Amino acid sequence: MSDTLATIQGRTSANNFDPTHHMSEAQIQELVELTLNTPTSFNMQNWRLIAVSSAQQKANLRKLAFNQAKVSEAAVTFIVVGDSMGYQQLPTLIKPMLDAGALDQAAYDGWIGMCNGMYNGNAQLQRDEAIRSGSLAAMTLMYAAQAKGYVSGAMIGFDGAAVAKEFGLNEHEVPVMLIAVGNAAPGNWPRKVRRSLAQAVKTV
Repeated sequence: MSDTLATIQGRTSANNFDPTHHMSEAQIQELVELTLNTPTSFNMQNWRLIAVSSAQQKANLRKLAFNQAKVSEAAVTFIVVGDSMGYQQLPTLIKPMLDAGALDQAAYDGWIGMCNGMYNGNAQLQRDEAIRSGSLAAMTLMYAAQAKGYVSGAMIGFDGAAVAKEFGLNEHEVPVMLIAVGNAAPGNWPRKVRRSLAQAVKTV
């Protein structure tokens, strides 16, 4: 518990990264594996990550992100992708639970039916859920990075259409944000001031 609280309290947004630091594929995969624990609506898991780690691809991405240096100086910059049609994959995703006997057929059919009833034909909610799920995954990723001793920085400053084209997103995928991850370089700001409890919560 104390480690979890320290991770939450210690994470801050980094702008300066050590450009000599490189992460192995195994280290990148470990962060993604931790991020897989992210909750999503109906467990549809409607997000994925593109780990941009090669110098050339980071340079390409940096051009599409208004030349933000951290895109290429971080060891890896993740493109967080939300899928507005993720609900269509739910039958396959939860089939193992049916096969294992954790669900009976009625529960399986009901789960899928409720999900389809909510999202099918509702383009606004589909997009909202893609961004919502991608954002939850992004936060899990940043906490995982913090726990592993890295720093991270989230970005929404990029050309979404150009990123989607350059990195092969399909028509129902949304580039939610970019997350730079790596070792810190000098010059990062300390943790920023937060609002008071009174400003942040109302108990009713």
